[in-house]
Amino acid sequence: MLMATKMKRGATLAIWVVGAMVLAGCEQGFELTSFNLRGADTAMKTAPRPEPDANGVISYPNYQMAVARSGDSVGDLALRVGLKPEELGRYNGLATDHTLREGELLALPRRVKGGGGRIDIASIASDAIDSADTPIPTGRSADTSPAEPIRHRVERGETAYSIARLYDVSVTALASWNGLGADLGLREGQQLLIPIVERRTAAVANSSRPGTGTTTPTPPSASKPLPEAVETATLPPSPDLGQFKTEPGARKFLTPVKGKIIAGYSGKSGGNEGIDIAAGGGTAVKAAEDGEVALISKSVGSGAIILLRHAENIYTVYANVSDVKLSKGQKVQRGQRIGTVADGDPSFLHFEVRRGTESVDPAPFL
Repeated sequence: MLMATKMKRGATLAIWVVGAMVLAGCEQGFELTSFNLRGADTAMKTAPRPEPDANGVISYPNYQMAVARSGDSVGDLALRVGLKPEELGRYNGLATDHTLREGELLALPRRVKGGGGRIDIASIASDAIDSADTPIPTGRSADTSPAEPIRHRVERGETAYSIARLYDVSVTALASWNGLGADLGLREGQQLLIPIVERRTAAVANSSRPGTGTTTPTPPSASKPLPEAVETATLPPSPDLGQFKTEPGARKFLTPVKGKIIAGYSGKSGGNEGIDIAAGGGTAVKAAEDGEVALISKSVGSGAIILLRHAENIYTVYANVSDVKLSKGQKVQRGQRIGTVADGDPSFLHFEVRRGTESVDPAPFL
């Protein structure tokens, strides 16, 4: 169970890192519109969120969601749909006087009367099934039928970007369906509706571009036979590559914390794109090398994620970090304290080394 949890956490972190590097701009100036996380050969269209009924309730066969109006508190929404404020607040982890954003969704702990919002379940399900061309990710709820959107409960460390990537939908659609704020902030335990994909098609080449669709002419040499005798050129001597060999003792990265490695690097396919180093909560986390703060996550939970940019397009990632007092763009020095290991059971630091957006084994760097 612990290993499965770590693998899921590693996958979520990897998604966050790639998304964060895109947002941070990195050294190459990535554009979110041109960095297609789903692959360059697909295009996607998601359905609009179903309209709620007069009380703001959207009903599905297995659950109901309620849509907040402008100025609503949790208590206001509860009374409108026929629930006790304490019951609705407790189910969503919110105080009854908490003010909701317009369009924000709350999950209902039990079915309420009405809730016959304008929704054609059969039509949506049919379109989604007919257009599906990818397997369902393992992170999707097993008890959700194809006739309704998947409902996802936010776990510690997850962000809107990591969840959108997990279900292969756009962040814009995820935010629109769930009434997320401009900062795309989430809270642990929050329940989200995953937008339904209406159509996923292959990208079509633009034949109007120069050179597109033209026939390659036959080279003139193809019509002439090769000469009977072919002279053999003398190859130059092989260069001495030893002169470029890295000398033993060359500067390597500093290990950010002292401790036993409890989960080694297994790469993207193995579910852990870094290493997990056991360390007690409160242990100082040090920068592995001179660099610059590229991004600091503001995700839910006590632990933050720090992304440092180094020379030669190398990045280091530090997860499960608390007491962070850095700011984006700040220069850091090798060995500088950048935070402490967050409390946990067990408590550990997750550390990654990336060349661009691709993870590499940290061992040769340390």
